[in-house]
Amino acid sequence: MCEKIPEECRLTVEAQDAGMRLDAYLAEKLEDMTRSYLQHLIGDGSVSVTGRKKTAKNCRLREGDEVTVKIPPPRALDVCAEDIPLDIVYEDDFLLVVNKPKGMVVHPAAGNDSGTLVNALLHHCGENLSSINGVIRPGIVHRIDKDTSGLLAVAKTDQAHRGLSEQLKEHSMTRSYLAVAYHRFREEEGTVDAPIGRDRMNRLKMAVVPAGEGRRAVTHYRQLDFSQGFSLIECRLETGRTHQIRVHMASINHPLLGDRVYGPGKNPYGARSQMLHAQTLGFIHPVTGKYMEFFREPPGEFLKVCRAAGLRLPPDERPEKR
Repeated sequence: MCEKIPEECRLTVEAQDAGMRLDAYLAEKLEDMTRSYLQHLIGDGSVSVTGRKKTAKNCRLREGDEVTVKIPPPRALDVCAEDIPLDIVYEDDFLLVVNKPKGMVVHPAAGNDSGTLVNALLHHCGENLSSINGVIRPGIVHRIDKDTSGLLAVAKTDQAHRGLSEQLKEHSMTRSYLAVAYHRFREEEGTVDAPIGRDRMNRLKMAVVPAGEGRRAVTHYRQLDFSQGFSLIECRLETGRTHQIRVHMASINHPLLGDRVYGPGKNPYGARSQMLHAQTLGFIHPVTGKYMEFFREPPGEFLKVCRAAGLRLPPDERPEKR
């Protein structure tokens, strides 16, 4: 449990977390902050363990350690607003849900300082975006890869951001993806429960790693159809780690079609990148308390590849489409 006071967060290490790296522990407990941002805070001397500042991110924790994180106030955002069309599925005074197109980066980074979702949001929302999670991620509660399409929740206020982040942390947010994977699955349904961390051989990639070296990651999958050596699957996320579905499916010998990082890198049926779409997003509105669920079918390119591979998408049987 995190005890929050102005610009500070205090945690007590419990028995099950003893032995964890400092950065991994904080990333698990403070899910509304990215691991890279927390590592930056550690390096700046903003984190102390039982009264002593720690600047080594790989410091191992012991049961009973008191961890204090001093969180600096948000800085002014040095990112330009851009008039980029957005497919807004829902919007109110506290949040919005966006259907992100394939090929759009979520937030600015080295080599991608324009054309991102954040650039578009700044134009659409102005200053009405939450300030949590660092200077270049206003409003961003969770994200999806550049070449993955689909639904994202964006917070306009810090209250909404904290409420949505808490649901992510408690694994109560509904998130389902549609994907095309290599090979037929032996069982129609299953779960991959394996920690994910940086690949030791290639720091640009993620991988399934030994317990204690990464963060717990759980993906539930269901095979919907099979044809010509490929399966159409639905994946439901219990956690939300970087590249989680792509890494988990590759780890059980079912890499995603078109995935040039974790798969064969081939281009059958015209798949130019990973066949992955965030089709369903559901959560309890952090202000009204009402459960809301949104659905968007895959983009045309995804549907075209499925038709070419002989894969049939299931009908949407919801009584209400949004």
